[in-house]
Amino acid sequence: MIRLEGVEKSYPYKGGRTWVLRRITAEIRQGEFVTIMGPSGAGKSTLLGILGLLDGAFDGEYWFVEEPIHALKPKHRNELHKAYIGFVFQQYHLIDDLTVYENLDIPLSYRDIKRSERQAMVGDILDRFNIVGKKDLFPNQLSGGQQQQVAIARAVICKPKLILADEPTGSLHSTQGEQIMEMLKGLNDGGTTIVQVTHDPNVAAYGDRIINLADGWLVDE
Repeated sequence: MIRLEGVEKSYPYKGGRTWVLRRITAEIRQGEFVTIMGPSGAGKSTLLGILGLLDGAFDGEYWFVEEPIHALKPKHRNELHKAYIGFVFQQYHLIDDLTVYENLDIPLSYRDIKRSERQAMVGDILDRFNIVGKKDLFPNQLSGGQQQQVAIARAVICKPKLILADEPTGSLHSTQGEQIMEMLKGLNDGGTTIVQVTHDPNVAAYGDRIINLADGWLVDE
């Protein structure tokens, strides 16, 4: 599904360049659950942004579902992002003045889907995640764990092939974190490829393997 060949990321700095990622070569197969680990500043979130097609300004080659991302125009890259990828963030990124139902409807509204179909899809995901009773509540009326539940539901409502999760349990207490990880593991068991960033070895243990970064370099697996 994913193949990186010598991927690098840098920024101009005082007449030179500061490097965030250096010569990253790796593969992630369809159906894997992969964890990216490393200290702060190692380049984990930068790599996740590239994998998620949010950042096209990198050197090297990135192949995603046989498409040469490094050679694509932004419009084509955005189309692939919408078609294949769901994102889960540490801070949830829910829209505060929209209800749970409306937050779930947002990604569907960007697609050419009839209103009746959208209603059915939102109803199905509310039922699947056991949050039907929360559909008319606003994010600030939910616990952190419930907000992350909604965020994951929003990420999967369009049935992505790949979920990218950036510190998905970082803002939660341990019990909530376990519930979220069981949810992600269940999605993976159903065939969804998952790549997560975490500092927590207990969270990393839910995955199949670990990619370690240090100072932008791939150090070992």
